Amino acid sequence: MSQSVEAAILAWLADQGEAMLAELAAMVNTDGGSYDKEGVDAVGAQVRRFLEARGIPVEVLPQRRFGDCLRATVAAPGADGSGAADGAGNRGRRIVLMGHRDTVFPKGEPARRPFRVEGGRAYGPGVADMKAGLVMNLFVLAAFARFGGAPGPLVGLFTGDEEIGSPEGRAVIEAEARRARVVFNSEPGRYRADNPAGGVVTGRKGGVFLRLDIAGRAAHAGGNFEHGISAIGELAEKIRAIHALTDLARGITLNVGLVSGGQSVNTVAPAAQAEIDLRYVEPADRDEIVGRLHAIAARSFVPGTSATLTVRGEFVPLNRTAASDALFDLYRDAAAEGGTAPAAEFSGGCADSGFTAALGVPTICAVGPVGGMAHSPEEFLVVDSLVPRAQALARSILRLERAGL
Repeated sequence: MSQSVEAAILAWLADQGEAMLAELAAMVNTDGGSYDKEGVDAVGAQVRRFLEARGIPVEVLPQRRFGDCLRATVAAPGADGSGAADGAGNRGRRIVLMGHRDTVFPKGEPARRPFRVEGGRAYGPGVADMKAGLVMNLFVLAAFARFGGAPGPLVGLFTGDEEIGSPEGRAVIEAEARRARVVFNSEPGRYRADNPAGGVVTGRKGGVFLRLDIAGRAAHAGGNFEHGISAIGELAEKIRAIHALTDLARGITLNVGLVSGGQSVNTVAPAAQAEIDLRYVEPADRDEIVGRLHAIAARSFVPGTSATLTVRGEFVPLNRTAASDALFDLYRDAAAEGGTAPAAEFSGGCADSGFTAALGVPTICAVGPVGGMAHSPEEFLVVDSLVPRAQALARSILRLERAGL
C-alpha cells in the first residue's frame, strides 16, 4: 500500500461530509423499526443504490420475518470476482464492516421527528444508533472501491434485526465471522463531554431476553372469590424472586421491564405475563442464572398456578482478547493521526459484536460516528465526527498487516 493511496482515500473522505449528511438525512427519514420489515428493507434499498452506483456488488440474503441482510464486497487487489484474495493466511480472510439498519422507534416516528441539524448536532430517530455508522461504512467501502489499497477483501454486512436480539441476523453474522479476519462494528462512538473523540467499546455484557407466562384460574372477585387462583399474585411473588438474583458485584442484573395480565377489575386474574432482561459478563453466568430463573418458574408461590419460561432472544458478551486489544490499539493510533484520542470503554449494553467475538474473531465495537441519548427523542449525532471516524476506520484497515492482524 503506497502513501499516495492512503492520502487519496483520506482526502476523498475529507470532502464527503455534505454527501454523508445527505445520505444520513434520507436514511433517518425512512421508517425502520425492527418489526417493520418493509421499512427496514427500504433502508436496505438505499444501501444497495449507493453501493451499486459505485460498482460495488451487493448480495441480498432474504429473511422471512425481519429485514433482509445485505452483503457488499470490495475485492482486494489480485482477487478474483468472488472477493477472495489470492494467497493464504490473513490476506484471504474478510475485513468486515458491520451494522444494523433497524431502530427501536414506532412506525411514523420519522414523520413526527424528521432529520434536522442544529448547533453542530444531527437529530432524528436512529440518527446515531446506528444509521450514521451505516453511512460511514458506505463511504469507507466506496473509498476502497475507488482507490484500492485494502490488504484483503472488504465485506460490508448490513443486518435488519439487532435491536430485538438478531433472531434471524445472528446466523448470517456468525457465517460471515467464520471467514473473517477482523470485525469493526459501527455502533455509535460513545459521547463524552470531556472527550470529543468519544469512546470505542472493547467489552460488552451478554443479554438474555425472556418471557414468563403464568396461568391461574378466573373467578368473580365478589361472588366467587375463593375459587379464583390469581396469576397476578403469582407474578408479583416471582418478580421479587427474579430481582433478588441481581448481583452487581458480578455484573449480573435482572429487570422485569414489562408486565401484563388479568381479565377485568372484578375477575381474579387467570393469566399474567412478564418480560425479563438478564445481563451478565462471564459466559458461565448465563447458564447459572437462566437455570435459577427456570427454578423460579417451576415453583408455585400461589398454589394452583403454573408458569412457562421462554427465551425470546439473546446476545453473547464481547470479551477482550489479546488480538482485540491489538485491534483497538491500531484503531486508537489511527484516530490519533487525525487528531482525536478515543478511549476504550466497557458497556452494559449488548450488540452483534458479541457474536463475532465469541467465534474468536478480533472485534471492536462503537467505531461509528459519535452520538448519545440513543433510543430516546433526544438522540443526537455529533456532525463533525462523521469524517474523522471514517478516516480512522480507513487508516485502521490500511494498517492491519503492520499491526500483525
